[in-house]
Parts: sequence; C-alpha cells; structure tokens
Amino acid sequence: MSLGEETKGGHSGGIVCAGNFIVDRVHALSYWPEQGNLTHILHQDIGVGGGAANVVTDLASLGFPGGLSAAGCLGDDADGLFVRERLAQHGIDVSGMVSSGEAATAHTHVMTVPGQSRTFFYHGGANDDMTQASINMASYAQQGYRLFYLGYLMLLPGLDKLDGDGRSGASHLLEAAQKAGLLTCVDFVSSEDPAFQRQVGVALPYCDYVIINEIEAGRATGIAVRDGQGKLLADAVHKAGTSLLAGGVRRGAIIHAPELSLWLERGCEAITTHSLPVAVEDIVSPVGAGDAFCAAVLYGLHEGWPSARIAVVAHRAAAHCLGGATATDGIPHMSVLVEETKETRPAFG
Repeated sequence: MSLGEETKGGHSGGIVCAGNFIVDRVHALSYWPEQGNLTHILHQDIGVGGGAANVVTDLASLGFPGGLSAAGCLGDDADGLFVRERLAQHGIDVSGMVSSGEAATAHTHVMTVPGQSRTFFYHGGANDDMTQASINMASYAQQGYRLFYLGYLMLLPGLDKLDGDGRSGASHLLEAAQKAGLLTCVDFVSSEDPAFQRQVGVALPYCDYVIINEIEAGRATGIAVRDGQGKLLADAVHKAGTSLLAGGVRRGAIIHAPELSLWLERGCEAITTHSLPVAVEDIVSPVGAGDAFCAAVLYGLHEGWPSARIAVVAHRAAAHCLGGATATDGIPHMSVLVEETKETRPAFG
C-alpha cells in the first residue's frame, strides 16, 4: 500500500528533510594532480549541499505540491545565514534549523574533473552536533507532514554513535518519527568507516525505506557489488537489497547505480530500471545526482505513484542533475520529467 493510498482525501501533507546542511564550494579542475603538484581551477560555484539540503531543494524545484521543511544544525555565521536564505528562497520552512554559537556551519570543498568522479574535503562543524533531541517530531506530525527523510547516516556523528544499549541516535529519531505517524526514508553516505555496517544496521528496523547507492548497499551488508574491474554485479545488488530487508527495513530497499536501479519492496516483484545514457560532454558535475534520484523517489512515494513509474522518473531527475554545476541547479519541474518519460522509457521488469 502506498503512502498516497493511506492518506487519500486528507491533508496535502508534506516532507521533512533532516540531516546534513553544508555550504559546497565546487571547483572544476583541469586535471587531478599528484601530491605536491599544481592544477588549475577552471571554474567554481557555491551552493548549499548535503543530503537534507539537496533533497529538500530538489523537491522544491520539482514543484512538490505539499509542505517542505528543513531540520538540522547550522553555525551562527555567514555560511549559516547563506543556507537559511537559500532554502527560504525556495519556500522551504527553516524554523527547524537550530543555530550553534560554537561550531561553524558545515562546509565542503568539492573537487571535480569534467567527466570523472568527485572528491570531497569536508568539515562537519555544526552538523556534528545534531542529535535526536534536535528535532520535535510530534510538532511536524501535528502540522500534517507525512514523510520524514534523514540523510546522511555515517556523516552525522551525534546520530551515528551507539549508546550503552547498542542503539544509535538515528534509530531513536527514526523510531520517534514512526511513532508520530511519519513514513521514514533514509540515505547513507559512501563512507569507508569500519563501523559502517554495525552503525547503519541498528537503524534499519526504523527505516521504512532506504534509498542508497550500490556502494553504500555493499558496505551496509558486506556484499561486494562490483567485480575487480568495476563491473556492476546485478545479482549481488539484489542480494544486498534482500539483506537490507532481512536486516529490518520495513518496506523497501531502493538501490541506484550509474547503470541501473533496483527497487525491492516487501510482497512485490523486484523492479530493475536501466539508466539512459548521458554523453560525457553533457556532464558538468556529478555532484548531487544521487540526491536528485532520492528527491524524485520521495515525491512519488508521497503522491502514491506506482514504484515502476517512480523509478523511471527518478533516473531522469538524476540525469538532469548531471548538467548542473552544483548539486541542485540542474533540476527541472516534475512536469518536464514526466513528459520525458513518455518519449523515452528505460527498460524495466
């Protein structure tokens, strides 16, 4: 049963996006230098990034019809003001953003080489201070919000650390969201932390959906999803998704990779959706493509769309994101994505 079916005829609803809010300074490099060498910065942009910031901004750009709210921690500084203003410009409620007078707003220097991947130099700052006490979940439920997104696990130390009972702050926060009646959707960061599997694992029983990439799925389950040559192993991705459901994810595991996505939902047939090719010359920056995919999934879940339709539209959102310099400036209105899927549909089954 979809979220839209459960709430049909009720409040217009809304989505709360909580977690990482980061000022991204994106630098396009002429090439990636060896240590001690020089490379030229060809272009630079500044934007608001991080899982929660990207997803809530993308939802606004998509024309999401319900309420949008941001919840997290910022520094009491110019970067914090920049984040608030950027979100507010999109009509996003920022009353859930807590200011800290001690820590700086989180920021990242994102280094990209056109046509290649990106490297992040990150300072956690105020993001590291976020705990389950930072968000009043009951208040959001009272306002009619229906879906709670948290991103990224493994990049929020105050939520990732385990207590004496073996629970994480994230698990407590997600449990509070579920008890308040909100559907919980969670994303991870592609961390190499050796505690990844354990810390993520304790939160899985409080996740209705996990929306993650293939690397994160592999690290959360201990399953190798690519071979030694980097080829995606579709059967292994399916195994990882099944393992996430066995680990307690309540409704579905949605795993996306550059080649395809896999949607595994309890009681339903698995859906594999293949990506449309994007020419290298059309890729300005890969930053935020996964978040764009996630935003489209949240949109569709909230509106009660069929899973196969959501997956196709989500791939289109990610493809558009590749054409933007920052994580969010390439996202069109949802009507554009829907129209495009009528023209060219990836194969799925």
